[in-house]
Amino acid sequence: MSLTIDDVAKVALLARLRVSPDELQMFTGQLNSIMDYVAQLQQLETTDVEPLSHGIEVRNVFRDDVRGDPLPREAALLNAPKRNQESFLVPAVLE
Repeated sequence: MSLTIDDVAKVALLARLRVSPDELQMFTGQLNSIMDYVAQLQQLETTDVEPLSHGIEVRNVFRDDVRGDPLPREAALLNAPKRNQESFLVPAVLE
């Protein structure tokens, strides 16, 4: 399948892109190269290939959830912008 300049102009119009005639010519050639490559990929035999969700193995790397000592109150409040002796102070959000 080969794209024409009119096809590329229509896609540009649908995408709301202003494209000069020189750019239309350039984009038509580039898009045709992409379409040729896709056609080449479609010729590959893939009947025995299982579908993949990712091209590489994806796995989560989580550490074990181990209970530890709590952070001391003074250390937790150390960089608070506003605080009192026991907690953070935040502006009221309810009227």
